[in-house]
Amino acid sequence: MSFDTISDRGLVILGCGRMGGAILQGLLKGGLSASSVWVVDPHPSDWLNGVGVHLNSELPENPAVVLVAVKPQMMAGALPQLSAMAQGDTLFVTVAAGITIEGYETMLGAQTRLVRAMPNTPAAIGRGVTAIVGNPNATADDLDTAEALMGAVGQVVRLDNEGQMDAVIGVSGSGPAYVFHLIEVMAAAGVAEGLDPDLAMRLAKATVGGAGQLAEESDESPSKLRENVTSPGGTTAAALEVLMDPETGMPPLMRKAVAANIARNRELGK
Repeated sequence: MSFDTISDRGLVILGCGRMGGAILQGLLKGGLSASSVWVVDPHPSDWLNGVGVHLNSELPENPAVVLVAVKPQMMAGALPQLSAMAQGDTLFVTVAAGITIEGYETMLGAQTRLVRAMPNTPAAIGRGVTAIVGNPNATADDLDTAEALMGAVGQVVRLDNEGQMDAVIGVSGSGPAYVFHLIEVMAAAGVAEGLDPDLAMRLAKATVGGAGQLAEESDESPSKLRENVTSPGGTTAAALEVLMDPETGMPPLMRKAVAANIARNRELGK
């Protein structure tokens, strides 16, 4: 399936909040015609009016793709209206957390062609990373289509199996929140040492943003980059001795945080 097929048969977006809207904007910027997009959202954002998409209007009978972007708790009420589409060759791509492939197949039917995708919030600025995995009915072309769709908002990786999705959610799906909290606590530490709050926040944001981009673009590993900054017996080494403590530092805290994330995600999926 190609974007030509999407242009011919249409893309339906179920729920166009922050993530669905980011994906739509990325697709439109990438050249997808607004006239080939149908959006179903009871409370659409103002920017959707006048963009040229079909907003809350009659849907095509056999669209190429349905992008499911509603909240998990709304899924049971929203999906049945599209179940007829799952009987044909429409590809369903979902970006909702917590619901398994089996759950979607229960709501839509075992014959559904489905790709489960997990993006993160930097998708809003085209810097997201999305993990995708298909059900047994999804073809190689379906995975290519899902990758092209999600590629509109950043990088895409393919998983070997759905069992890896919990860890993806724990690391990259929720990961931006961990980084935002790091910015908060770095700025607060600067204020505690006498910096103006605005200056401390500016320094923390720029430091985390710059370091992240350097880690992505450098050929050196994060470990090597860390070592490059750390002089033996110096100030950075003193700080890292605290942060890297195997009992009280960041390694055990991050393991506990990701494990708690995964446990909660599995509870929500039941």
